[in-house]
This record gives sequence, structure tokens and C-alpha cells, in this order.
Amino acid sequence: MLWPESRLGSPPPVALPPGYDCRTYEPGDESAFFRIMSLAGFGAWGDEQLAPWLPRILPDGWFFVVDRASGEPVATAMACHNPAPLHPFGGELGWVAGDPAHAGKGLGLAVCAAVTARFLSAGYRRIYLKTDDDRLPAIKTYLKLGFVPFLFAAGMEERWAAVCEALGWAFEPDQQR
Repeated sequence: MLWPESRLGSPPPVALPPGYDCRTYEPGDESAFFRIMSLAGFGAWGDEQLAPWLPRILPDGWFFVVDRASGEPVATAMACHNPAPLHPFGGELGWVAGDPAHAGKGLGLAVCAAVTARFLSAGYRRIYLKTDDDRLPAIKTYLKLGFVPFLFAAGMEERWAAVCEALGWAFEPDQQR
């Protein structure tokens, strides 16, 4: 998925429900990150899995939503400088995860908005993310935020039409920019 060129001057707002705050990484957040990744179904993360991503994270580009009641981080996302053949000079919104005990409150939307705004403030013109077709709640979050399907190969229109139909979301392939 891509952040549309038409929205490069429009960073999304970071809106949180009462009782939550959004902040950037603080030393020692790794254990909370590993816990969130495990709870979100990404398996067991540790220093070895995190190490390749650390040099790619933009300064002040690793976000956490914190539950004020417990003081614990409960959602996370990273702004990673990650150019690729399809995304030269690209910034990747990555490793979005949330504690299922806090689901349905828009926390994923908030950390994704924070990452997108960080990329825009850094001057990125190509902001992308990768996800799987079956991650429908995540895809709906990205669509709500303003990301659009990236129709880069044969068969992509059909795949996205099916995903959007499953979500009850209008698929408008002519409005990709």
C-alpha cells in the first residue's frame, strides 16, 4: 500500500481515546515491544529479530501508545528508511502491532498516523507498507488512514477488489494517486 502523492502535504492527525498517550521510543522499551509483537501474533521476538531494523528506524520514528492506567506500552509501529526496487528512497511503515486487550480503540490507527506524519516531516515522498491479504483489520486501518492499494503487478486489481469487498470498502483503482 502507498501514501498517495496527493496527500504528501497532509499529515494525518494522531487521535487517541482518553487514557492513552503516544510517544517515541525510550531506552528499555524493547521488552514491551517483544511482548506486544508476541501478543499480536508475530511470534517470539528478541534482540536478534530486532537488530536488523534498528539502523533503519528514523530518529524519533519508533512509536508506542502507552496505557496511562498501567504505564505499559500497548501498541507500536516503526518509520523505517527502507528503499527497495519498487520504492526507491522509500520509507516503510512497519511492524505495526497492538495488545489485543486494547483492540478496537484506534490505537493502531494512532501509531500509523504518527509514523506517516514522521515520514512526511522528514520529506519522504514515497511511503509504503506491506501486509498480507488476510490481515483485514490491519488493511482497514491503513485504508481509513488514507493509504491506497499499490497495483504494481498483474492480478493486483483482482486481489484488491476481493479484499475491499471483504471489508465492505469501495475499491477505486482509478484514484490511486
